[in-house]
Amino acid sequence: MRDYMTGFGSHFETEAIPGALPVGQNSPQKVAYGLYAEQLSGTAFTAPRDQNHRSWLYRIRPSVMHSHFRQIKLGALRCSPFAEEPPSPDQMRWDPIPYPDAPTDFVSGLWTQAGHGSIEHQQGAAVHLYAINESMTNRYFYNADGELLIVPQEGGLQFKTECGVLDVAPGEIVVIPRGMKFQVVLAGDKARGYLCENFGAMLALPDLGPIGANGLANPRDFLIPTASYEERTGDFELIAKYQGHLWSAEIGHSPLDVVAWHGNYAPYKYDLARFNTMNTVSFDHPDPSIFTVLTSQTNTPGVANVDFVIFPARWMVAEHTFRPPYYHRNIMSEYMGLIHGVYDAKKAGFVPGGSSLHNCMSAHGPSKDVFEQATNAKLQPERYENTLAFMFESCFAWHPTEAALNADFRQTDYLSCWDGLESYFEPPAR
Repeated sequence: MRDYMTGFGSHFETEAIPGALPVGQNSPQKVAYGLYAEQLSGTAFTAPRDQNHRSWLYRIRPSVMHSHFRQIKLGALRCSPFAEEPPSPDQMRWDPIPYPDAPTDFVSGLWTQAGHGSIEHQQGAAVHLYAINESMTNRYFYNADGELLIVPQEGGLQFKTECGVLDVAPGEIVVIPRGMKFQVVLAGDKARGYLCENFGAMLALPDLGPIGANGLANPRDFLIPTASYEERTGDFELIAKYQGHLWSAEIGHSPLDVVAWHGNYAPYKYDLARFNTMNTVSFDHPDPSIFTVLTSQTNTPGVANVDFVIFPARWMVAEHTFRPPYYHRNIMSEYMGLIHGVYDAKKAGFVPGGSSLHNCMSAHGPSKDVFEQATNAKLQPERYENTLAFMFESCFAWHPTEAALNADFRQTDYLSCWDGLESYFEPPAR
């Protein structure tokens, strides 16, 4: 059982050795135990206090100690401007990404499905899938292009970071800040899941508005690691994602050598089962924004660069209401994944580990069988059990990569789920 600190957006301090944290200042002339003081800033120095994110790290060796970086192959990773193919208004769906035959770790296993925006201009996001069967041992990774929101679907992962260790299982998420070095270790033989690389404003809790002070994701349920450190020397590799390319440098020590730290720029995890779902107790559908866990906002109030939205187990009690998601067209673009169970709008075809894409104004909604069942059902309070779907929703259109468009596991017959929707129109007699 690991120790974690609790909270979201607060200031934390933690030390693996008592007395390692300086008292009263950040960078004394000599740090205790011969450590080096180093600040990691996720925002500009002059950002407003309530939006300023940085942490002071007290480490065995400073981060400047590595060889020259050399560019390496991207593999299946793709980066902005995501202009390989023009985005299509077609609705799209994929089966789960297959596991590799060759040994593949987290960095090598990233497969880009879609994206938008610009790394250079710090807006937009990318969606990657991962399917891995090997732990990172002598390799470490950091992403200078954006923060990483990882959604495990199958198999647990251990994230060993500069700030400490986070164990994450399916049904939980982990967020790694931009620039934070880490290593991914398998909890079992293999793991698969989704990853949103956010180039824009840092993910934050949404405002609750009329909901009030409580509900949705509560700050106290977000867990931040306590300090732990590695004191390892040897021949290691440090991989950086920088301006859309991968770079490799030799490093003679583990970069996870932070003995103590304080600040508010740190990785965190969240158990999606702790989400306090809001819903109607009368009729009709509230907008799906009530299921938002985290949001990255644009400069336009209320418009998201990317929202992370979930559809968990919950009660449905709406009267005189078509309960599944209604047919709709949306200014926002929706990428969906399924962690486990069955999604109520698609009883077949949309399977755990799979994904779908409905871009701006592309019509979508329940399949024919779901429509007919929901239209004729006798309504009573109903518990949606064993279900957990999520959505990366954005004001920008998702551009599928060429690999995603031509993938063997893309369901080219997805549109057939709406075949046979009949006209039930019965105009009154004249």
